[in-house]
Amino acid sequence: MEHARVLILTASIGSGHTRAAEAIRAALEAHPQADAMQVDVVDFMAREVSIIHYLMKRIYLTMLRFVPDLYDVFFRIAGKNTSGGIVRGAFAQVMVRTVGRIIQTYDPHLIVATHPFPEGAAALWRARHGGSFALTALLTDYAVHAIWLTRNVDMYFVATEKMAEDMRSRGFDACTVRATGIPIAPADYALERRAAQERIGLSEDLPTLLLMGGGLGLGGMDRTVAALEQVKQKLTILVVAGHNSALAAHARTAAQTSRHMIRVYAYTDEVSVLMRAADLLITKPGALTISEAFAAELPLLLHDPIPGPETENAIYATRRGAAVWLHPGEHMAPAVEEILTHRIPEMRRAARLCAREKAAREVASALVDLLTRKRGHTHGAEKIV
Repeated sequence: MEHARVLILTASIGSGHTRAAEAIRAALEAHPQADAMQVDVVDFMAREVSIIHYLMKRIYLTMLRFVPDLYDVFFRIAGKNTSGGIVRGAFAQVMVRTVGRIIQTYDPHLIVATHPFPEGAAALWRARHGGSFALTALLTDYAVHAIWLTRNVDMYFVATEKMAEDMRSRGFDACTVRATGIPIAPADYALERRAAQERIGLSEDLPTLLLMGGGLGLGGMDRTVAALEQVKQKLTILVVAGHNSALAAHARTAAQTSRHMIRVYAYTDEVSVLMRAADLLITKPGALTISEAFAAELPLLLHDPIPGPETENAIYATRRGAAVWLHPGEHMAPAVEEILTHRIPEMRRAARLCAREKAAREVASALVDLLTRKRGHTHGAEKIV
């Protein structure tokens, strides 16, 4: 029996696109028809895939660290309908040969893109060379951006119904856009706070803050640790430094003299437990982190968004009442004190209303249905062959 081959194309620019890809893979592998599928994830920006793409990624990350306003200009230009098509087309032209090589290697029946670069390149390759594979795209932010939008995609998955309405207003057929939420990894988001604290070894019941900056530990977390020394109440501070070894070293040094209890973690798979143990998450507004916080009913204090999509994510979470956005010039300590004293219960309720912890399962189910239709089989219990 020939297996259906599913290829998930992601891009390791930050960790959100890759985390979404892995969440989809896990959901497909847990699907009742998993035995009839081969699921592969390919990082489109990995050095072994393309040295040119890898160098583009390094330039991008350097730009974000030192001149984020340049990205703001790119986002605004690419976000316009006409310009977005030009920008998407330019990147697709550069990347189409690489995606063609990947397609020929994996010979997929279905492609899922969690980043607009491989999505655009795959759409262009199929337009040029044909192919029977289905092409889908998963938008990994809380606003629609024109760089994602091309007519040569069979299905889009978006975070909210408002985004789906936005795409329908731009002329996309309603049956090709699904508002599923953003896929997150399966975890015990119902774990009790005290049980979560015991699991990570916290014996003293203090107000607990979780500090995150994505897999790269971005967002001025060293400044945040310093600013929290001004909070009068003793705190437990959990610092997730990700792959940022300099940040981890800085936080461990700060812990030696801090009036608070500071725990430092490198990259960890226990984020959901840390979220359930915490009372407040202080972070940059990456969409995957926000989605996980929603599922964990964890209030957010957002700061230092990368201009563009992270700003839109901050706007969404703040308007829904699950987050407070700390703008430039506003001070960290008074905001933390006010949230801990007055706002935790209402923000937890707001986060719960935003949560879509079953998004990955919904996406997987829709993908299997699409794959079955594309391969000419009927719905129901029949396996994909």
